[in-house]
Amino acid sequence: MKARHLRKGEAAESLACRWLESRGLKLRERNYRCKAGEIDLIMEDGPELVFIEVRYRSHPGYGSAVESVTPAKQQKLLRAAQHYLQQLNHTPACRFDIIGIDPEHQIQWIRNALQ
Repeated sequence: MKARHLRKGEAAESLACRWLESRGLKLRERNYRCKAGEIDLIMEDGPELVFIEVRYRSHPGYGSAVESVTPAKQQKLLRAAQHYLQQLNHTPACRFDIIGIDPEHQIQWIRNALQ
């Protein structure tokens, strides 16, 4: 059986995926893993490829979900995205988004969160 925090993380990713799909994005891959790191969701927003980090916070005292994406985590995301892109025949326009989910399941969507 998975640890509670892992189950909550999976539930948050599922919620984020459904929410983004309802806004027109199309899921391409979920939980892409490589040596460099992991990307929670890879989606298409029209012609753009979107790498999405989903963050859930169970208590506001720990800071916002979005604030929890540290510079080290950002570097891992960038390296994992580079690994993913190397497997494609062509490199599409890309962006990095963050989805923050609070205990009440309110969603904060930060587009172009990383440059």
